[in-house]
Amino acid sequence: MNFAVLQFPASNCDQDAVHVLRNVLGHSARLLWHKETSLGNADAVIVPGGFSYGDYLRTGAIARFSPVMQAVQAFAAKGGPVLGICNGFQILCEAGLLPGALIRNRSLQFRCEHVFVKAATANSPFTSQIPDGKVLRIPIAHGEGCYFADAETIARLKAQNQILWQYADAQGELTDVANPNGSVENIAGICNESRNVAGLMPHPERASEGLLGSADGRLIFESLIHALESKSVAKAA
Repeated sequence: MNFAVLQFPASNCDQDAVHVLRNVLGHSARLLWHKETSLGNADAVIVPGGFSYGDYLRTGAIARFSPVMQAVQAFAAKGGPVLGICNGFQILCEAGLLPGALIRNRSLQFRCEHVFVKAATANSPFTSQIPDGKVLRIPIAHGEGCYFADAETIARLKAQNQILWQYADAQGELTDVANPNGSVENIAGICNESRNVAGLMPHPERASEGLLGSADGRLIFESLIHALESKSVAKAA
């Protein structure tokens, strides 16, 4: 599979994503500069973490206007899978590809630590390979990771099973103490109505090798790869 990993000024997790996709999981992955207007032959797009454009104005607010984002929006509109991680999640919300917004952490402090995350559903290309009940240990690193949306949007996300990941404790319980940033409903990540665009604040690319203390993040990438391969087989048939 061919992955395009976007690269904005001040992206800092782009190389990590390429490493995991290419060297750990054995797929093709290439960096795509923000001024590009085509995704080429990409089967999926990763919008990585970092501090695009220095987080000026607000996180993701400038990156959403980069030329490459027009290509991402067209790709997503045709059903192409897009995964935003941390700053990538913020960018997808600013671009209108995902509902809601990421605002300042409840503590008003930058949080950099490992957290526990529970998949809220297996019904998505990004969670299908996560064993039922498994709690993932994945790091976060953000100052604006508090997911917020109005009551109507939250109700719709719940009704349409669009909440993909939630912050939990080690036993999988959704507690306030386990919520590192004050996100509504302990939301760590969501998807769009079509289920082909997703974003999450934790960093699975930083937890995809045992050497890093956890390989739980691989399950998210493996879910996406499984979905792509299944789609490829279906097309061939």
